[in-house]
Amino acid sequence: MPPAQWGPPQRRKSGMGAIGVVASVLGSLAALFVLLVVGSAMLKGASRSETSTPVANPTYESDHDFDSRSDDDSDEPSRPSTRRPTPTESDSPSRTPTQRETEEPEPEPEQPRVTLNTSLKNNTVYRAGILPRLSCRGGSTSIFNHSQLKALILKTGKCMDRAWESILEKQGIEFSPPHYAIAARGGRGACGDYPSPGSMVPYYCPRNNTIYASTSAMARGNGNARGYGQILSWNGGIISMMAHEYGHHVQNLTGLMDSWWRATLDSSSQSGKLALSRKLELQATCFAGMWMRSVASSYPVSTSMRSRLYWFHSQVGDWPGRPRDHGSPPNNGRWFRQGWERSKAYQCNTWAAPSSSTS
Repeated sequence: MPPAQWGPPQRRKSGMGAIGVVASVLGSLAALFVLLVVGSAMLKGASRSETSTPVANPTYESDHDFDSRSDDDSDEPSRPSTRRPTPTESDSPSRTPTQRETEEPEPEPEQPRVTLNTSLKNNTVYRAGILPRLSCRGGSTSIFNHSQLKALILKTGKCMDRAWESILEKQGIEFSPPHYAIAARGGRGACGDYPSPGSMVPYYCPRNNTIYASTSAMARGNGNARGYGQILSWNGGIISMMAHEYGHHVQNLTGLMDSWWRATLDSSSQSGKLALSRKLELQATCFAGMWMRSVASSYPVSTSMRSRLYWFHSQVGDWPGRPRDHGSPPNNGRWFRQGWERSKAYQCNTWAAPSSSTS
């Protein structure tokens, strides 16, 4: 509509001529046309803003990275958690209790326990999601100095506690930190010598929840076994291996290790037992990748160091002539990268993966 024209007041006429009637009709039609144009433009703008739809994120049970059978092993026994959910405050209105109520209070109903799935393929841990991004600096620690490396292992171990505790307890999984036995040369633990003869690898003992490691063996090797430091001298390599051992602790807390051991006892062939062992070890490697990703910005792990970590983990594993109980080097590297890039616990479900990826 055109703006009003202001001027001296006009004397109102008592009637309207033919020209005035025609002008009035034309003005009304023009106003109606403008309203239709404006309304059409508004409707088009509104329709354009609603063209997208929300993304439907799949659940952990239906989104696996590997083509695999969806075998249901939920018939495996589940263990109840000793942790109880915190009850909420009552919503009932306040009132003055009667004499009988003050003398004989009714017992509070028992809160149901959280039931955990401790099976291999559908474990409760797969609901835990992503590890929180925490600050955990590696600094310039030399892996060839026992006291420095031991201090870094214990320091980063506390970072692993903080990360895993936060997501496990949200799922009702009771958390407790592991113990450490870190020696310069070696010793004997509850599950045997560390390192074992001709080996440099640390190990986790579920009998006493302890991680055992020899700093000299990991850095410089032991016998014919080359050390991790001979592959990658940066301290992030050894710490990522300690994160693998911590992954075994997570498996122990969640019942995965118990279920693996029962399946191993039930297996009638040596090849079947080794296949189960590889799945257990590769899952711990995937958990290690998850943790290294969670501290990447603070440790820090640069882009070039990340590539070196991928390469490092593709250099360790089962070699020809040795027991095939940890997984081939290529698959070991693949599962570390899986944990780093996918970052969610269910992405580390090696038990639902095809045998080709866990060979």
